[in-house]
Amino acid sequence: MSAATAKPRVVCISQARMTSTRLPGKVLMEAAGQPLLAHHLGRLSRCRTLDALVLATTVNGTDDPVADLAGSLGVPVFRGDEQDVLGRFAGAAAMAGADVVVRVTADCPLIDPALVDRLVSAFLEAVPPLDYLSLDVTRFPRGLDAEVFPRAALVEAAATAADPAEREHVTAHIYRRPERFRIGIPLAPEDGSVLDQRWCVDEPADLELVRRLLSALLPENPGFGWQDCCNLLRQNPEWADLNGSVRQNTLH
Repeated sequence: MSAATAKPRVVCISQARMTSTRLPGKVLMEAAGQPLLAHHLGRLSRCRTLDALVLATTVNGTDDPVADLAGSLGVPVFRGDEQDVLGRFAGAAAMAGADVVVRVTADCPLIDPALVDRLVSAFLEAVPPLDYLSLDVTRFPRGLDAEVFPRAALVEAAATAADPAEREHVTAHIYRRPERFRIGIPLAPEDGSVLDQRWCVDEPADLELVRRLLSALLPENPGFGWQDCCNLLRQNPEWADLNGSVRQNTLH
């Protein structure tokens, strides 16, 4: 990064593949007339803090439709190993010339661009500089998840991580080592709330909830935010029961 370009280049990388174990092909399943991946990428394209958005998928032929959809939406695609997601992210970050990387996953069609912007701004403004910052997934609904870290930390993780779980989960090598990396306090909702809800898509029940939210919100307010989802669920409390029994897969 030269002195002339003092602002770091912030690149959001989203991971997607068709061979999800719990709901294969989920990222191309439709809600409100569009594939979930199109909702996801469209919402991220409204972020103001991002210089680029990249989709990281696999070299498998089964993921050709994922790459084709991203390309049709003008989103550059990096393709790498299915299991080594960490290596895939490092390749995508290099391709995009990232200084700072935002990691998200494509099974989050309700991701909130304003929240991503808040996270990136907090990361860039941190003194001393941070090596990792995320949203507090214990307080926000799952499905808004985002993490930010410098590309240098990603390169180091990709070069040294040997644990298969750390190759799969990308940032685990960083946040598991607070003695090596400066880990920021996760960002919580500004109103102090705790919302134990699932808006990501891992199971058919998740898909049903997301379909209801998108179908209800998009016609009136295409730029809706996460609080709009909360308001709608308060008006329709039985909707939250649709996927209330689904458990989150997590390494944290």
